Amino acid sequence: MFNKDTLEYHYSDRNRLAPLPHLQRQISKTASSMSDIDQKFRLPKRYEGSEPSVWVEYIQLALDHKPLNLGQGFPDYPPPKYITNALIEVASNRNLHQYTRGFGHPRLVQALAKLYSKLIGREINPHTEILTTLGAYEALFSSITGHVDEGDEVIIIEPYFDCYEPMVKYAGGIPRYIALKPKKTDSPVLSSADFVLDKDELQGLFNSKTKVLILNTPNNPLGKVFTRDELTLIADLCKKYNVLCISDEVYEWMVYKPYEHVRIATLPGMWERTITIGSAGKTFSVTGWKLGWAYGPANLMFNLQMIHQNSVYTGCTPIQEATAIAFETELARLGSDESYFVSISKELEPKREFMAKFLQEAGMKPIVPEGGYFMMADWSPLESQVDLNSEKDKYKDYRFTKWMTKNIGLQGIPPTAFYNESHKPLGENFVRYCFIKQDKNLQAAADILRKWKSG
Repeated sequence: MFNKDTLEYHYSDRNRLAPLPHLQRQISKTASSMSDIDQKFRLPKRYEGSEPSVWVEYIQLALDHKPLNLGQGFPDYPPPKYITNALIEVASNRNLHQYTRGFGHPRLVQALAKLYSKLIGREINPHTEILTTLGAYEALFSSITGHVDEGDEVIIIEPYFDCYEPMVKYAGGIPRYIALKPKKTDSPVLSSADFVLDKDELQGLFNSKTKVLILNTPNNPLGKVFTRDELTLIADLCKKYNVLCISDEVYEWMVYKPYEHVRIATLPGMWERTITIGSAGKTFSVTGWKLGWAYGPANLMFNLQMIHQNSVYTGCTPIQEATAIAFETELARLGSDESYFVSISKELEPKREFMAKFLQEAGMKPIVPEGGYFMMADWSPLESQVDLNSEKDKYKDYRFTKWMTKNIGLQGIPPTAFYNESHKPLGENFVRYCFIKQDKNLQAAADILRKWKSG
């Protein structure tokens, strides 16, 4: 930028300071050039309306105010030792620090094929029916961008993980939304099972332009685990209208009894029209590894491969090798009590119960999740104790969470970030907290709320 502090000044006829004429011309030229640059190099039209995500804003908020952070979805304690030991082992191998196969490290895709072949009851080809990606984010991006064309309609179930909507729009698609709504609201504690789709509303969204439905089960942020009957309704509509289902199942191992995770690809006629997405970060509690995958029939996976090879090309070799070792360990004990896929839900269940208890004691109305490690809670009974006017955001949940972060020292995430503009009021009275945290930190959160309420 042109620095006016370096300019020479002289007195004009009106005794006001002004730049010398030759410098005035230079300023005008510079301003004109900047305007031309700004005009030509604006965000491309397909990205217009994009803003920094809730994660960007709330990570900075946490850095600035240093609250007890129950907002972000990652463990604050180490993953199982056999997983980190695998990475140590790989790090010492000199042959595993170069490029690997672009569509997936051979050892890892073999392990994934063995696992999911067992789980879905059909043989999966590791070379043509699995793609490893840089996190589930990239798996979603490759799935959506690889299959959505200009004008295609995409059904998104709300609340949804916040990247779905912009990814659909970037691909030229038209999002169509349907919100999960509660069957009842008068109970002091709700279950995520109380939130359901309206059958007629869902059917009304399907038409000849519908290309994709995006499913997330277990759901983030609600924790809903879709039942077999609910999935059958979705599957029947996908088959009737020849629609692709992109099934985001990153929390597949975190399901609490008596609920079960049903993979929609296992329903009759759905393998042929389903891409399923998973995450090493969620599966093994290593979110920083940023490794995901997608699996499905070869003809559908080809589109993902084309997006992947021309943007990311290949993944991180050591991380993929270590994850393969971890999967091989789990394959040997699949279904047993010592399997991490079994123990993680048992580990999280008492944390879930404790969070529901202390949120209720604080005056909120928690929604107890059937799966995942997030809990939404209705904070509106506490509204009289919060100075919402001290924050300027449009939606109350943003103002509530920011006020709590700055004044009470406890951070959550505003759920309106998981709804489209027309449905954001459905999330305004809620906050999302994460309970895959150390017991001492969950206790600290309970103490913070108890102290605030008694004060």
